[in-house]
Amino acid sequence: MNTKVLLADDQMKVRSALRLLLEQESDFVVSGETADATGLLLAVTEKEPDLLLLDWELPGLPTAQLLRLLKYERPSLKIIAMSSHPEVEQQVINAGAHAFLSKSVTPETVLAVIRSLA
Repeated sequence: MNTKVLLADDQMKVRSALRLLLEQESDFVVSGETADATGLLLAVTEKEPDLLLLDWELPGLPTAQLLRLLKYERPSLKIIAMSSHPEVEQQVINAGAHAFLSKSVTPETVLAVIRSLA
């Protein structure tokens, strides 16, 4: 069974790179993309993803509040928060994300972390 992944990042180039990476793998399907918190909440309801790659600095709502809403809306959703600021990792985990990825890691690391949760 394929893992349905939702991409949430306000930078189109980041979403495109993630989509390209995931589309090359047979065990993942990108179920949608969004650039802000409002679109993310709608997409989670409509697309019912298994896993979310979430930009920690996603515009629209404070991310900790967004995580609470997402967990309420879809408790089974696995959330991997991403940031170009590695120092926020503990904050990300404390807020309830399942994993953290620095945006500077290799594609192989991205896939390994996703597979560990999928």
